[in-house]
Amino acid sequence: MIVPGSSAQSLAARLAAETGRQLATPTFDRFPDGETCAAVPDFAGDTAVIVAATTSNDALVELLQLQDAVREAGATDVTTVLSYMGYARQDRAFTEGQPVSARAVARAVSTGTDRVVLVDPHEPTVAEFYDAATTTVSAGRRLAEPLGELTEPVFLAPDEGAVSLAERVRDAYGRGTTDYFRKERDYDTGDVQVDPGDTSVTGRDVVVVDDIVATGSTMSEAVAALRDRDPGRIVTCCVHPMLVGNARTKLAAAGVDRVIGTDTVECASSTVSVAPVIADVL
Repeated sequence: MIVPGSSAQSLAARLAAETGRQLATPTFDRFPDGETCAAVPDFAGDTAVIVAATTSNDALVELLQLQDAVREAGATDVTTVLSYMGYARQDRAFTEGQPVSARAVARAVSTGTDRVVLVDPHEPTVAEFYDAATTTVSAGRRLAEPLGELTEPVFLAPDEGAVSLAERVRDAYGRGTTDYFRKERDYDTGDVQVDPGDTSVTGRDVVVVDDIVATGSTMSEAVAALRDRDPGRIVTCCVHPMLVGNARTKLAAAGVDRVIGTDTVECASSTVSVAPVIADVL
């Protein structure tokens, strides 16, 4: 059965339809003292695929409870699909005495599952933190589908580390060039200058590609740097559209024409589903 976490209900439903598996209907309760309880009263069978987006601490605890609940209900094989892995950006101790939070989370999740599937974690190396067998999939090719007709498209990554994702979107689209933004810091003032690189964008449609858009600040700065070069339309593509606070407004104010995200994180910008990508590895 496919077992959805409360933050991944649409994706779980699409995955059930994609795979032909039955969809469980968990219940989610909160007690007066703030504790949560996730249960699977209608679970049947011996195989469970739990689909979760750990976008908050509550969502992480809920996942651990669902893992335990399906075992209690008789599941002998459990796969945990983390469409969005919270804490993945804390992949190392940045200063002395800090935890490697991604490792701590991975170890906790590993205790209740036989296998883990990750969708475009911010740092691919976090897959090594899991004690369970772990598969990483990319949703890059899915982001190309809603783009429509573009004029001489340029696919830009916010930094060199995201170039491979931009290339996957470009390859799936079928044409265009790729480049990335260079960042230079003035150590006297602390200001950061963003340079879109040497690729000409004049009159060309630009697709800015990143794995996560959270506050929208980095993406807005990147788009502002493009505006001086007289581009055509500017579209933002991201796998995980966190879009916290006023992020969507920041992007619109910066001149972004559209924001395209997947349903790894469910919001108004979740234009395309990653269910087919996940189904391929189940």
